[in-house]
Amino acid sequence: MQQATQLIEQYYQAFNNGDMDTFLSLLTDDVVHDINQGDREQGKEAFTKFMQRMNHHYREQLENIVVMANADGSRAAAEFVVLGEYLNTDEGLPEAKGQTYRLPAGAFFDIRDGKVARVTNYYNLGDWIEQVDPQ
Repeated sequence: MQQATQLIEQYYQAFNNGDMDTFLSLLTDDVVHDINQGDREQGKEAFTKFMQRMNHHYREQLENIVVMANADGSRAAAEFVVLGEYLNTDEGLPEAKGQTYRLPAGAFFDIRDGKVARVTNYYNLGDWIEQVDPQ
C-alpha cells in the first residue's frame, strides 16, 4: 500500500514539476488511459502524444492531492484540485483566451510491477466549460 501511494505521489510531483520524462517513466509500456468523457487509449506512445497535446492547450498545477491505495497496492485513487490556464483552443471546445479555472478532479489507477498500468481521470467537463466560457 505504501509503495502504491508513493508511486502516485511521485507521478503527480513529476506532473507539477513539468518533468515529462519522469512522469512517463512511471507508466507501463502497455498503460491503459481512460480519458475523461472520452476514449480509451493504450500504450505509452499514445499517452505521450496525449500529454503533448494537453501541454500545448493547458498549463495546470494540482493541489490538495490526497492519495489512497488498497491493501495489496494493486490499485490506487487520488483526489485533487486542478488550477489551470487555457492556453490554446482545443478542438471542439470554447476558444482559448488565457482563461483560468479551478476544478475538482480525481483519478483511479491500476498498478503493476511498481508502475502505473491504468489511469482513469475524471472531472466535470460542464463545470470547466462554464468557467472558461460563461454564457
